[in-house]
This record gives sequence, structure tokens and C-alpha cells, in this order.
Amino acid sequence: MKTTTKARLRYLRIAPRKVRMVADQIRGKDAAEALDVLQFTVKKAGEPLRKLLDSAIGNAVENHSMDADALFVSEIYVDQAPTIKRWRPRAMGRATKIEKKQSHVTLVLAIR
Repeated sequence: MKTTTKARLRYLRIAPRKVRMVADQIRGKDAAEALDVLQFTVKKAGEPLRKLLDSAIGNAVENHSMDADALFVSEIYVDQAPTIKRWRPRAMGRATKIEKKQSHVTLVLAIR
């Protein structure tokens, strides 16, 4: 029986710096407690991370026969994904670059 399970969220259209603020709140917490924290988080990244955690719990229970009550967030880290580059027209024929940052989130659950 495996003791860890992993779930990934790729190309999330929120800057990694903003997602890390929410990820730091659930690192090391029990899975049920982390779900509660994410459900009441005001930040935009709270909803995608809650869905990712739900998916990871489902994977652990269905695919690896783990007990949902014994799971905790052993690792969660946010990496920067490729940046989408756009241009905004400005005065006198100039243009400025707009960088739309994206994130890759990796969540690892383990048995306590």
C-alpha cells in the first residue's frame, strides 16, 4: 500500500506569488482542516486549490485505498508556468508589454 499520493494543477492563470500565499496556509495541516481553511479563504487562489485538494483526496481513497481521515498535506509547492506575453497600445505610437503569469501547483498527501 502506498503512503503518499500526488495531484498536480498546471497552467493556473494566477501569479505564483499570489498562489503561494494560500498554499502556505495549508502546508502540514490535516486534509479535512485544509479543506475548511480553503473553503473560507477570500483569495482567488482558494477555489482552485480546494478543488485540487479534493481531487488528491479522491485519488488517495479510490486509487490507493488510503483512509481519508489519516491524510495530511505533506508537501505543496507552486512553480511558475510559462508566461503569456501581450502588448498594450500607449500614447504616441508606443506599446508596453503585459506579462500574464501562470502557475503549476503540486500537492502531495501522506498518511499521518
